[in-house]
Amino acid sequence: MWFKSITMFYTMRYFFTLLLVILSTLKPGLSSATIFNVLNYGAVGDGRINDSPAFLKAWKDVCKSKSDTSQLIIPAGKTFLLRPIAFNGPCNSNNIYIQLSGNIVAPATKSEYSGSHLNTWIGFSFVNGLIISGKGTIDGRGSMWWKQPCLGNPSPGTSCRPPTAITLNRCNGFKLKDYKSINPARSHITLTNCIKGIITNLKLIAPGESPNTDGIDISSSKEIQVRDSIIATGDDCIAISAGSSLINITGITCGPGHGISIGSLGARGESDIVEDVHVKNCTIIETLNGVRIKTKQTQAIKVSDVTFKWILGTSLTDKAINLNCDQNVGCSNIVFDHVYVQSAVPGMKVFSFCHNAHGTATHTKPKPFCLLK
Repeated sequence: MWFKSITMFYTMRYFFTLLLVILSTLKPGLSSATIFNVLNYGAVGDGRINDSPAFLKAWKDVCKSKSDTSQLIIPAGKTFLLRPIAFNGPCNSNNIYIQLSGNIVAPATKSEYSGSHLNTWIGFSFVNGLIISGKGTIDGRGSMWWKQPCLGNPSPGTSCRPPTAITLNRCNGFKLKDYKSINPARSHITLTNCIKGIITNLKLIAPGESPNTDGIDISSSKEIQVRDSIIATGDDCIAISAGSSLINITGITCGPGHGISIGSLGARGESDIVEDVHVKNCTIIETLNGVRIKTKQTQAIKVSDVTFKWILGTSLTDKAINLNCDQNVGCSNIVFDHVYVQSAVPGMKVFSFCHNAHGTATHTKPKPFCLLK
């Protein structure tokens, strides 16, 4: 009987092991995954040869694959040079998974951008279910753009802007996670007209003096989560502009940079709407601003229903809280609750500035007197 029990024990252990193996092969998105490695399409990965043609060949097969998940492998131990490149959809697979294990670098000269009609280096358009994940690094080699952004001598009125590192346009249900982005010519990531996206555990790094190197720019997008990431750059860590809603930002370490911003709104004089933006549990260090809303000089933009709550910090300037609202439109229902900002300079006093702002303030120093009842 004792031996029988032992036999049954080993039989049951074998059964459960076999069951776990079977279940592991049935994980969603993996059971019918089809894998495409850029090396099989002629990519070299030496950091010098242009691998864009090989990536586009691989992308063509990834996008037309009818598997539930199509997986593009960018292998570790390689550095792939990409010239301006566009990955376009729609694709057949429900999920497009890019495994970024290796590194990607931008061109080393501006001439290699000639002929590109888009102000972006790596672009994704109309790709739903896009996942970019891995421990690789994306290097925008942006320093050559920061002092002299233009190519040649553009004609008057011609737009001349450095390229954004990665742009997602009309990509729904995306996830960006785990990788590192350094030294973009302009913004690290730009989202336009995207719905339901998650950005998590990224490191977006550029020197504090690098111009216009926003971490994440969000426009005309909704249901976007930005979580648990480090953003140290030369402009806004996160900027949210017109047409965006349901934006949740949590657990971000921001700085250097310009802080977390909404705007600029009304840049072209039209009425812009941004709503349901939530920023919480963030650490903002050595930035030009903390959290702010920016509008252009226009009467089209009304700021209302804004709450600043449980904010603790220091300011290098004496104007620690600045509520400067349009003379005709003004700001309404502005709430300050448990906001404490003191001077970072020993002995310097700080104050609040108010102009045509209306709302309430409790447990706030320095006191914004225009909000106090």
